[in-house]
Amino acid sequence: MISTLISDMGKVILHFDNHIFFKKMASFCSFSAEKIAELSRSHFDLVEFFDTGKIGPEEFYSQIVGRLIARIDFNHFFAIYNDVFSLHLPVLETMKKLRGKYRLVLLSNTDIQRFSFIKKKFPQILIFDDYVLSYEVGFMKPDPRIYLEALRRSKSKATECVFIDDIEENIRAAEALGIKTIHFEPGTDLERALREKGLSF
Repeated sequence: MISTLISDMGKVILHFDNHIFFKKMASFCSFSAEKIAELSRSHFDLVEFFDTGKIGPEEFYSQIVGRLIARIDFNHFFAIYNDVFSLHLPVLETMKKLRGKYRLVLLSNTDIQRFSFIKKKFPQILIFDDYVLSYEVGFMKPDPRIYLEALRRSKSKATECVFIDDIEENIRAAEALGIKTIHFEPGTDLERALREKGLSF
C-alpha cells in the first residue's frame, strides 16, 4: 500500500527554463546566450557545488561573473538567475487532492537562492509535509543518499513510496532502492499514472 508521494520540483510542479537567465545575462557581458549555455554545461561542477551547499551565493556569483567578465551586481544577478520559473498548475492541483491522504515529500536539486525565491513567488506550492533539498542535505540526485534521506523523512518503506521526476537517471536511482516511480514527461497524465501506482483520489 502506498503511503507517501515523493516529488521533484523543477519541470514537474514548476516549469523552468535556464535559457531565460542566459539571454538576460548576455546583456551584461560579451558572450551570447548560446555561449553562456555552453559554458554552463562545461562548468556544471560549479552549479553542483552551489546546489549541494559546498559554496554559498557570494562565491557562486563571484565565480560566474568572473568567468563571464560580466558587469552586474550581486542582487541583480540573482534577480535574473532566480526568475526562470512558472507554475505548472495542473500538477499542483493533482498534488493538492492527495494532501492529507498521503504523506507528501518534496525532493529537489536546488540552491538556497532559488528556493528562497520560489517560496516567495509561488507560496501555493508549499503543501508538502517535508522538504529534502540538495543544498541543505549536501548531496543531490541521483546520489542514493538523497533518496535515503527522503525515505527517512517519509517515515515509509521504499515499496510504500512513489517518486515523480522528469529525468530518467533520477528515476533509475530511485528504482534501485525499491521505490516505485513515475517518469514525468510532457503529456503525462499524472493523475492517471498515480492511480495506476495505487493512489486514490
